[in-house]
Amino acid sequence: MAMIMIKCLPALLTVVLLAAGTVAHFEPTSKQVVQKTAEFNVIYSDFVNSELLHIYAFNRTVTRNRTEGIRVSVIVNSTKNETPVLFVVRQLQAVVSFPIPLVLRGLYQRKHFYLDVSRTLCQPETKLLTETQYFYMDVSTLSNSNISFQLQAQRVEKFLLHTNEPFNFTATPSQPQYYEYIFPEGINSVIVKVTSPLAFPCTVISIQDILCPVYDLDNNVEFIGMYQTMTEKAAITVQKKDFPRSSFFVVVVVKTEDEACGGRLHYYPITPEEQPIQGNRSKLLTVTVTPAISSELYVGSVLFCLGVFLSFYLLTFVISCIEQWRQQKKGGLLTAVIGTSPDEKASLLGKAVTPDSVLGSSFEGYSYGSLGNSSNFSSEAITDSMTSGEAAIAEYNCPSRDRPAQRGIGGTPNCNFIVQILGGRPMENVTCRPRHDSQSSVEEDEYDTLADIDSDKNVIRTKKYLCVSDLSRKDKRVLNKKYQIYFWNISTIAVFYALPVVQLVITYQTVVNVTGNQDICYYNFLCAHPLGALSAFNNILSNLGYVMLGLLFLLIILQKDITHRRALIRSDYYALECGIPKHFGLFYAMGTALMMEGLLSACYHVCPNYTNFQFDTSFMYMIAGLCMLKLYQKRHPDINASAYTAYASLAAVIFFSVLGVVFGKDNLVFWIVFSIIHVVATLLLSTQLYYMGRWKLDTGIFRRIIYVVYTDCIRQCSGPTYVDRMVLLVMGNIVNWSLATYGLIMRPSDFASYLLAIGICNLLLYFAFYIIMKLRSGERVKFIPLMCILFTAVVWGFALFFFFQGLSTWQKTPAESREHNRDCILLDFFDHHDVWHFLSSTALFGSFLILLTLDNDLDTVQRDKICVF
Repeated sequence: MAMIMIKCLPALLTVVLLAAGTVAHFEPTSKQVVQKTAEFNVIYSDFVNSELLHIYAFNRTVTRNRTEGIRVSVIVNSTKNETPVLFVVRQLQAVVSFPIPLVLRGLYQRKHFYLDVSRTLCQPETKLLTETQYFYMDVSTLSNSNISFQLQAQRVEKFLLHTNEPFNFTATPSQPQYYEYIFPEGINSVIVKVTSPLAFPCTVISIQDILCPVYDLDNNVEFIGMYQTMTEKAAITVQKKDFPRSSFFVVVVVKTEDEACGGRLHYYPITPEEQPIQGNRSKLLTVTVTPAISSELYVGSVLFCLGVFLSFYLLTFVISCIEQWRQQKKGGLLTAVIGTSPDEKASLLGKAVTPDSVLGSSFEGYSYGSLGNSSNFSSEAITDSMTSGEAAIAEYNCPSRDRPAQRGIGGTPNCNFIVQILGGRPMENVTCRPRHDSQSSVEEDEYDTLADIDSDKNVIRTKKYLCVSDLSRKDKRVLNKKYQIYFWNISTIAVFYALPVVQLVITYQTVVNVTGNQDICYYNFLCAHPLGALSAFNNILSNLGYVMLGLLFLLIILQKDITHRRALIRSDYYALECGIPKHFGLFYAMGTALMMEGLLSACYHVCPNYTNFQFDTSFMYMIAGLCMLKLYQKRHPDINASAYTAYASLAAVIFFSVLGVVFGKDNLVFWIVFSIIHVVATLLLSTQLYYMGRWKLDTGIFRRIIYVVYTDCIRQCSGPTYVDRMVLLVMGNIVNWSLATYGLIMRPSDFASYLLAIGICNLLLYFAFYIIMKLRSGERVKFIPLMCILFTAVVWGFALFFFFQGLSTWQKTPAESREHNRDCILLDFFDHHDVWHFLSSTALFGSFLILLTLDNDLDTVQRDKICVF
């Protein structure tokens, strides 16, 4: 074996030598290296090829207390993309390299080439008071032909930004700029504001720590720090605690394309040889660094919020004490009246009376739904407002099925005296319609007298004139349980809805803090005050009013509920037989919805964007729906919708809201389907309201419609049976059909607000109808609800003014949204939208109080004298 290897050794040596010769044959000749000692502000014009390498050596003396930058500018006169010229800058702690033509990629990986490049070099840390620093710039290429270039290095004297001093400069995609800012003593937070007179080209503003290298190109600026796109305006709040050296770089990069800022897509060549159209992508910018607010202002703003809304608690407490004192005073007067003679009673009431006017009939033979046997007065005078001096004391019985009546002189009741003493109107002055002095809400000539008439819903609910007693025949305990379900259901919905929402927005905020991408959330960056991990604490704090006023409303309802229950326990006549039936379940649900609106609005403003906008509007839909249901329940307690039906309908509304936000933008098919559903739902609801639920949606519906049209429109032209209801429903259909047509034609991009506008328009229409019909029926609006209406209308007006200021909009790109940003207007802490939160929460609370007190004038009016409309 050894002999064989010895014999083969010459052949192996020959192969190795041949291989070595081959390698030597392909090895390029040694490059010529030209090293020059270069000076600043001198333009060097040279050429380079594959056999020639240039090295430029620069040195400078730096001091620790002086900050300046070095900017290198290069121009290459070659468009050979295959063999670019490579520039490498070697510094003490960093290496910066870039080829020319510089290739930057845009959307869909489109390539943009630049031959003129300027870069600012990162300044190494200076340890000594004075020292000399060197850096070298190598220029090389693999091109066999000569490529000429120009090179220049300049000192940037104005490299340091100063507080409240605007600084102007120009940037392009291949010539980014960055400057340094050092926090002065006593300033822990600043706002970096960047403005430009031109919207395009699109620009990126980045805040980076003092580290080398600095990421200042379009393809790497998002790697580190905080950044946001801008057109005309940008603002980033920077906190000193986030930067160990108490300083940072403000980096400005002009993008190669404008799509990220909402601009149009420029023409891009089809063939690789054709260069894309760059256009003028130079942008003039101004940077201003201003101090942010102090910690004392944070505390003052929180105390301001608490003080404003705690004042509502104090005012409510004072009004409650005054009302209780008035009730005690009236109770004392009532006791004095019951125990005195007729003449003394007349002196208390301010007018002489005769015994006949005082004495009433006994309560024997009283049946539910009637007022006894007394019918010697007219029921026409429905709108008379009588003072104590003018009050005509009419004969009146106030019997009760549930307790013996209190009796006065001769065993007769003194209810009419009680009514006048309590400030109410005599009960005989209230009626549904002119009924020829009849005191019964059920006319005998309207139907045959049957034994089971009280249980026949069709006979009762299809009468031409209805009173509240006709629609409050169900057992009170059953109705209370029915309406309490509203509260328990919305509480359950709130828990299951809020928990994932809180988790999601925390995730959003974490992503923003970790990635530094401030385009995720649509804040008003000119008035976004961070606190801890939250980027805009002021927008969250301003929602405190919803929660506090919602809780206050729940406390008011709880007090009313307890008072009413006590009245029922002692068999109080007015609680049993007079006024609008009191069911508080919907009020509890409304207060809970107001609190949840505050919580979810705060969650939305943790990171506002189009994906979570439904958090801010979901409970607004519920509030609008619950208010309409409560208004309808006042006169229709027996036939109001159940909680399950109501919340299922609201769930459908929220479902369409999500679909509209995701798919509704310029989607004609979606708008056609939604408009059809809107119109059909309006017709079905109108039919339900007109016939008081006494109709069926089945296979025979079309046959019955044809029959009604034939009998009422063709065979004989007869007007509607229920004129008032028809007027309301016709107006409602006109409004809803108009809104559906507007949506189909205009297709608004903010579908959630459009849907909310539909609900608010219907609520306002029904409320206006209710007020008009209330006055038309001879009822009146007392002082407290009238003041609530006026106050709430004014507050809503101011609130809507601030709402429509539009400080940001997720319907546009983040850069375009920032064009709407504005400075704070209240305490240098709250912006226009925060004021909207303050005013809208107050207005919603006032709206709830209107619904609570609107029918207080009927508290002493028997229910068969209260009209249904």
